[in-house]
Amino acid sequence: MTLEPFTARVVAIITRIPAGKVMAYGQIAAVAGNPRSARQVSRILHACSEKYALPWHRVINSRWQVSLPGEEQMARLQAEGVRFDRRGCVDPELVLFTGPFP
Repeated sequence: MTLEPFTARVVAIITRIPAGKVMAYGQIAAVAGNPRSARQVSRILHACSEKYALPWHRVINSRWQVSLPGEEQMARLQAEGVRFDRRGCVDPELVLFTGPFP
């Protein structure tokens, strides 16, 4: 099964996010060529994470916080060295992945 072009770009971008770094849904959408498709990135992540072994936990929301309920996402990021402040936010200056992208 062949992925749609936007989906393939999103999968490729998420795959490249290294340990200890994060990207926001909207940033991934913009890099993939459709800056208004943050929700589509979320759907792609949900549908493709297991099949493509995506590092889903490295994708956070535009408030620089984890979006998923529970503690697994935050725990995975902390295990990679990502630190959170009292509000549960990361410092994008320290952990934002900015490329290179495919």
